[in-house]
Amino acid sequence: MPVMHTCPLDCCQRREHVLGMSRRKFLSLVTRLVAAESLATPAWAGSPPTPQKAPKIGGICFDLFTLFDPRSVARAADAIAPGRGLELWNAWKSRHFEYSWLRAVARRYVDFEVVTEQSLVYAANELKMSLSPSARQQLVGAYCELEPWPDTRANLLAWKQAGLKLAPLSNYSPKMLARLIARNNLQDVFNVLISTDAAQTYKPDARAYALGPARLGLPREQIAFSAFGGWDAAGAKWFGFPTFWVNRLGVTAEQLILPDASGADLTSLASWIAAR
Repeated sequence: MPVMHTCPLDCCQRREHVLGMSRRKFLSLVTRLVAAESLATPAWAGSPPTPQKAPKIGGICFDLFTLFDPRSVARAADAIAPGRGLELWNAWKSRHFEYSWLRAVARRYVDFEVVTEQSLVYAANELKMSLSPSARQQLVGAYCELEPWPDTRANLLAWKQAGLKLAPLSNYSPKMLARLIARNNLQDVFNVLISTDAAQTYKPDARAYALGPARLGLPREQIAFSAFGGWDAAGAKWFGFPTFWVNRLGVTAEQLILPDASGADLTSLASWIAAR
């Protein structure tokens, strides 16, 4: 079988190339790079593999926003910029994702807290809003003060009692991740807290998802990935995780690759895992 290679663009060319793309084209580039880096040569050659029963799920890796509601950041923004909080948050989060994706593709890693503040400064400048250093610090910190979704705690405890290994797999820096989990008294639920900082990259880079099997001690085929964003579901699926898209906000599906299943909450995820 031919060996798959990543995109031949060097880092500088990659940055110039992706900056001129639409969001959808950029997502397609990033996830295809993920696929190229993560897929190994199939074990079979010459004939299709015999269909096999799906491996039993032994662990779950979660995107944080499937566990915690990020919309409180918009309320924090509105407290600082009354009447314009949602506008600021929408501009901020779009650039937030784009900066992390661009840095992952170009191999220009910095701490996620830095990316969070840089994208906030951009959004404020774009909207002609003035934010003091203390206001910026308060808004960046709001990402560590999220509240759990109503079904989070009960489902986490049920999975832990059932013996599944659990871990958030997040772009958050280790400090941000530990602060959020401690604030909600969920330290004892998780086997480990996984920050992509350990791989010096961000999702959807394959090196980020690879931290899941490495830290949980399970093959990727036995780890369900709980994705909040459609782009994250695509990256996880291409990496090889059994992937469930927790579409909490009912957004339109990305036209990249379908997850194995989707639903509106963690209860749907629990039903899918139990049925495998």
